[in-house]
Amino acid sequence: MERWCWDFIESTHLQAKLTPPATPDLTVEGSWDPEPTERRLCMPGRPPELNVVPRSPRTPSGLHSPQARMRLMHTFLHHELQAAELFAWAVLAFPEAPREFKAGAVRLCLEELGHLHLYANYLTDHGTAVGDFPVRDWFWERVTTCPDALAFVALQGLGLEGSNLDHCARFARAFAEAGDQRGAAIIKQVERDEVSHVSFARKWFERFSGKPLNYDHWREALPAPLTPALMQGHPMNDSARRSAGMDDDFLRALANAGPTTRRT
Repeated sequence: MERWCWDFIESTHLQAKLTPPATPDLTVEGSWDPEPTERRLCMPGRPPELNVVPRSPRTPSGLHSPQARMRLMHTFLHHELQAAELFAWAVLAFPEAPREFKAGAVRLCLEELGHLHLYANYLTDHGTAVGDFPVRDWFWERVTTCPDALAFVALQGLGLEGSNLDHCARFARAFAEAGDQRGAAIIKQVERDEVSHVSFARKWFERFSGKPLNYDHWREALPAPLTPALMQGHPMNDSARRSAGMDDDFLRALANAGPTTRRT
């Protein structure tokens, strides 16, 4: 399993990124390294088809243009690729984490790839190929600073995927208002699936920290200089966040998070 994660992350072949080989059976003891060592990859392999840029392209202000929607869907696709890679990264980076956590991370990796294919099929049907727009590895730049599995679930799951619940709700509405019902339906499906991803992070945050999810504990677990202000969309998707296990106290504190960043 560890070899699969390594090969998936390091591959520079587009097809291997989009559709990697089947994973070993996660329930079989022999699928796992009996004495895993820590492997902290800094950046993934990138196929030549992907033009990785140092700054994120601006989010289109209006989505009535098909070109603007294609650009945004391509960005979403790359977000899913990074999320899939980073779940595989966690298996390698935190070898002492419980097997249950690592198997769950692999399952979420595969679900992220399923989302990627929803976006890829949409793009293909609109005459757009993976790589037609530039991408940025922003998630990789941040998540790989996590010192432990607690920080990982705080940032990747409760933070980035939590904010994706907000962004999905917002953009699903925008696509529907632009008359793109298929695009809106895809984004809504991703939103529904992401609730379970955030719930997974909440469960493991509580397991790793030994206490119920609490806003202040979560904030302190984020790797500096990241702060909760970056982990939300506007408006917040309170109903989806509640379904994932965030209570009203957590949501009120997050809504009032200031714009400042902590010093490193």
